[in-house]
Amino acid sequence: MFSVNVRGHIMVAHSFRGEVFGPAQQLHGATFVVDATFRRSELDEDNIVVDIGLATEELAAVLGDLNYRNLDDVPEFAGINTSTEFLAKVIADRLAGKVHAGALGEGARGLAGITVTLHESHVAWASYERSL
Repeated sequence: MFSVNVRGHIMVAHSFRGEVFGPAQQLHGATFVVDATFRRSELDEDNIVVDIGLATEELAAVLGDLNYRNLDDVPEFAGINTSTEFLAKVIADRLAGKVHAGALGEGARGLAGITVTLHESHVAWASYERSL
């Protein structure tokens, strides 16, 4: 399996509901380094996994919709704990939509999957992996 990774980052504010979250139940900020890994079993006709430039641009576009936002105020996330794991899935699903819409080029239609990893710090991160 071949893979290409591109990276971005977001800064968000949010709060959580539930005792398991302790002090994170209060409004707080989070800065995430975001890795998006695109996979395929065979290279395309240009011998690439995906156009790195397009992948970087589309990741930036997806992240731009979340960056500098208080996620508690986003209607789509009303009543949802926007955990690191949850956000990894949101970003992966949005990138998958971009692939299906052709935004990453025709060659990207041969991708097998995407993994999105959000790094909370140098010691903690979460990922979501999905097929295409």
